[in-house]
Amino acid sequence: MASRDPSGGPASSGPVSGAHQPVPPGPSPASAPLRSPVRSGERALAPDLARGLMLLLIVLANSVWYLWAADSSELVAHPVDGSPADRIVQGVLITVVDGRTYPMFAFLFGYGMVQLWLRQRAAGVAEKDVRALLRRRNLWLMAFGLVHAALLWFGDVLGAYGFVGLLFGWLFLRRADRTLLVWAAALTGLLAAVTALALLGGFVAPQTPPSSGDDPVELLVPSSALNGVEDYPTSVLLRIAPWFFLVVGQGLLTLTIPIAVLLAFWAARRRVLEEPGEHLRLLRATALVGIPLGWLGGLPHALYHLGFLDLPPLMGDALVSVASATGLATGLGYVALFGLLAHRLSRRSTAGPVVTALAATGRRSLSCYLAQSLLCAPVLAAWGLGLGAHLHSATMALYATGVWLVTVLLAFLQERAGRRGPAEVLLRRLAYRRPLHS
Repeated sequence: MASRDPSGGPASSGPVSGAHQPVPPGPSPASAPLRSPVRSGERALAPDLARGLMLLLIVLANSVWYLWAADSSELVAHPVDGSPADRIVQGVLITVVDGRTYPMFAFLFGYGMVQLWLRQRAAGVAEKDVRALLRRRNLWLMAFGLVHAALLWFGDVLGAYGFVGLLFGWLFLRRADRTLLVWAAALTGLLAAVTALALLGGFVAPQTPPSSGDDPVELLVPSSALNGVEDYPTSVLLRIAPWFFLVVGQGLLTLTIPIAVLLAFWAARRRVLEEPGEHLRLLRATALVGIPLGWLGGLPHALYHLGFLDLPPLMGDALVSVASATGLATGLGYVALFGLLAHRLSRRSTAGPVVTALAATGRRSLSCYLAQSLLCAPVLAAWGLGLGAHLHSATMALYATGVWLVTVLLAFLQERAGRRGPAEVLLRRLAYRRPLHS
């Protein structure tokens, strides 16, 4: 996953009115040097545990696009047929995973960005220096994303989060809590309105689907051009083009990512995930409402895809908007659930090997996210071994789970050896402009 970094607001080194954050009052006479990145012993369990488990959902969601030889639904990439096991997997992924990982990723990204800000400011670092650090971090994150997309995976999210981090770091990082919540509420209202219009359009529009040549999604990212191209240089060009669109499209136009980031800013100021025991009512309500709401929002599209709902094509396609919009509730609910789990685990005297391995994976989320592409693209894409042509929904889900388990094992071994993830080491070295111990 990427890391965490958006916000912005008036340039002031004093505390913001209405902002719940421990920033030293008034400007410091001299700026302290940048504080080194947080060490393992200083990290909270909940965000790392959430990132570690989130990576399983991400690889499951992304692996569907490697079924390049199957007859699929272009909007969600799931095959339109398969064995009973395949159809069950498709239904579960559409309901529980698809469109739910990005808001969760975005929340953790924004949360960590505020963590970095508060930690540096508490150490006496001047606001302009912290802003410069965040700016460098996001720019390098976008560079990582471009290389990732060009070499391996068109659906890279690092570029989108780096872009959101730059924009929101400028607009919202120093805004008052009330401003964050007002903007989050306004964007949520806009998301609901757009979703309602999509459903209305599905009812009233002529129920004749556009020809494949007129489908803007297919023109931009046809599945055959993503992972079904045998010539690697050609595949590089075909991956780069949609990546630039996705940087803005995923980062802003979906609306779920900006809303999740704004809410993460608010939550990070209150240390909701660092101190889950102090926020149990909020976490429980978010999990109990968000997860079922999101699953119910994705279920109609899953039933339509599986053929259990007989709807006009455009109405069926409009259900994708409902599933995407309610994915925000699920993503936030998943984060809250992991916060509750971390609170329960923190009451134990020792963390078992499973928890240690999952948290280690979360601490190396960037490295593990990139490792997923290294373990998938050359093996599954047509320009590599082409195994994706021989897998189906169920077997692909098993392969994706195996990939995640490999990254968990590698992260656990690195944790025991006292080593950071290689991508984290490189990003921090570039952002902090000095060598850092791994």
